[in-house]
Amino acid sequence: MKIVVLCGGNSTERDVSINSGYNVCEALRRKGHNAVLLDAFFGTENINIFDEAKSDYNIEKVRASLRQRTKILKEEEAKRKTFFGKNVIKICSDADIVFMALHGKNGEDGKCQAAFDLFGIQYTGSGALASAMGMDKAISKQIFMSKKVPTAKSVWIKKGEDTSLKHHNMSIPVVVKACNGGSSVGVVLVKELSEYEAALDECFKYDNQILVEDYIDGREFSVGVIDGKALPIVEIIPNKGWYDYKNKYEDGATTHVCPAELNEELTFKMQKIAEDAYEAIGCEPYARIDIMMDKDNHMYCLEVNTLPGMTSTSLIPDEARAIGIDYATLCENIVKLSMKKEN
Repeated sequence: MKIVVLCGGNSTERDVSINSGYNVCEALRRKGHNAVLLDAFFGTENINIFDEAKSDYNIEKVRASLRQRTKILKEEEAKRKTFFGKNVIKICSDADIVFMALHGKNGEDGKCQAAFDLFGIQYTGSGALASAMGMDKAISKQIFMSKKVPTAKSVWIKKGEDTSLKHHNMSIPVVVKACNGGSSVGVVLVKELSEYEAALDECFKYDNQILVEDYIDGREFSVGVIDGKALPIVEIIPNKGWYDYKNKYEDGATTHVCPAELNEELTFKMQKIAEDAYEAIGCEPYARIDIMMDKDNHMYCLEVNTLPGMTSTSLIPDEARAIGIDYATLCENIVKLSMKKEN
């Protein structure tokens, strides 16, 4: 198949997206597909990319070029109002399917998906509406509560509104989150009241709406769901601190235990919460659900990731390996299930 692996973009997660895209493209090529790596924001002058990639394709060189362009991202954004780079729509239209390796704004929030729907372009992952709802932490919270998916107490605050904890009947410790963001960018753990205002300032840099959420002191887990069925659970144990951007993507910074050391009852309960959250948001054909469990074994769904990371330190590949699915097969399965969804 001719597959565009779409990555890059102009979000705060551009570098993570490039790494995901590189891994996916390399894996699909090993599976015999004519896969090419394409930057959604910068595009390419080469409209014959598939013909040239049939045999000799230097994916390392392509990745290096994408990383180099990150240096001029702000400059390029200032020059134009459009998101899609040169020939992106043309090349994606020529493909059998687009593997969405984008993360963050414009790629994971339903905008790109909606555009592709209008152009009749097939793509992996959830549709426009589910992507938009999954990306917005405040909207996700409302859906979780309406569908009885357990989640931590929180308040949804818009810029300009009263942010005092007393006004919202909240108390330290809390986690302050930009409503639209990923990879723990725009997420601040506040353990002292003196840190609260700085946390608000930091999160409002990324969005005009934030969540202030109860801090759950306990163990952190992630559960991949493919075609509605939960994968083995992975427990996330940072070697230092909490699961922030650095610990997510720095090799060796975090220990992943998969399958997680939970008894059968807790495993079933957590997988059911993940499947319920997946269904509540309307994900298909895959997603990753993050869950906290406190010291009394109460579970809280934090969020749904509709385009989970596919880097060397990402979680869904770990979970798939636990049931004997290697990385390349996982990527190909996502493609096949997504094509089945579209058809």
